[in-house]
Amino acid sequence: MPTPAEKLADARLYFVCDARRPADEIRGVLEGAATGGADLIQLRDKDAGEDALRAAAAIFRDVADEHAIPFLINDRPDLVAPLRADGVHVGQDDVPVAEARRVAGAEAIVGLSSHAPEQLAAAEAATGDERPDYLSVGPVWETPTKLGRPAAGLDYVRHAAANATLPWFAIGGIDPGNVAEVLAAGAERIVVVRAIADAADPEGAARSLAESVGAVGSR
Repeated sequence: MPTPAEKLADARLYFVCDARRPADEIRGVLEGAATGGADLIQLRDKDAGEDALRAAAAIFRDVADEHAIPFLINDRPDLVAPLRADGVHVGQDDVPVAEARRVAGAEAIVGLSSHAPEQLAAAEAATGDERPDYLSVGPVWETPTKLGRPAAGLDYVRHAAANATLPWFAIGGIDPGNVAEVLAAGAERIVVVRAIADAADPEGAARSLAESVGAVGSR
């Protein structure tokens, strides 16, 4: 069976979801996303208490196991082992990648946010434990999930397409209505939040996005 790191290499549709809804709704959204074609899921909720994170993580783990996809947690490498996550995603202002890897464990996936060409260049130049396993590139458009973060725009997507060797995912305001623009700029992988989490039909939204990036049938 492929390892989570091997599955990351094939991942195309990455779904990030918070813990701010009843457990049955969390499970329903995650099931819809995974059934529709999401091949990587992340629990991101910087305002949730640890009890809420643990309760939500158990659902994420169940869905990840059912669909054989990796499950990551945001910003908390210390919770990777206790929550049985497959890795952690950190931002530019969070713990450094090498520290996240040390805390999360040698087998854990460590992803890193990037918002500008110089941050991408720094990640590309990193070696050993300091080198992330993947990058997110954006936000392509301003989004309420990243309040105060100015849009990096499609130009940054084009820059990543021309210069990145690490796996990378475009992120920020991407939905079925604009995903074609992101792909035309050179993205092959995307991260979405509201496009699935707030959809009336999460499975349908995920399927539409997955078909756009070729995620359906990739696992």
